Amino acid sequence: CLATLIVMLVGDTYTLINYVSFINYLCYGVTIIGLIVLRWKKPRIFRPIKVNLLIPITYLAFWAYLLVFSLYSEPVVCGVGLIIILTGVPVFFLGVYWRNKPKCVNRLIESLTCWGQKLCFVVYPQCGSAEEE
Repeated sequence: CLATLIVMLVGDTYTLINYVSFINYLCYGVTIIGLIVLRWKKPRIFRPIKVNLLIPITYLAFWAYLLVFSLYSEPVVCGVGLIIILTGVPVFFLGVYWRNKPKCVNRLIESLTCWGQKLCFVVYPQCGSAEEE
């Protein structure tokens, strides 16, 4: 969010749309790759919708072409898009991967979550931990 706000203040909307488009294409392709890997590694898992593997493989062929063309035609935009994605890595390690956080860090994360929920009207905020109630 911070990187997007900076781009909105400094750059134009067309550039921001290009960043987001590249990020979306990248995420869609990685999702389809995950679908194929799961079909290969765990073929017996329940799937409510099952499609022929030719469809995702065809999609990946077009996806790879568009991604390579984007990297070739606008490498700076793609690089900034990758940097925007990579800003989430520290957040993942601090919020999800790090299991034995001190209580002060857990309280900070909880208060930031509550504040974000109130700001964006996303979910009715449940401030305070369940242990306190």
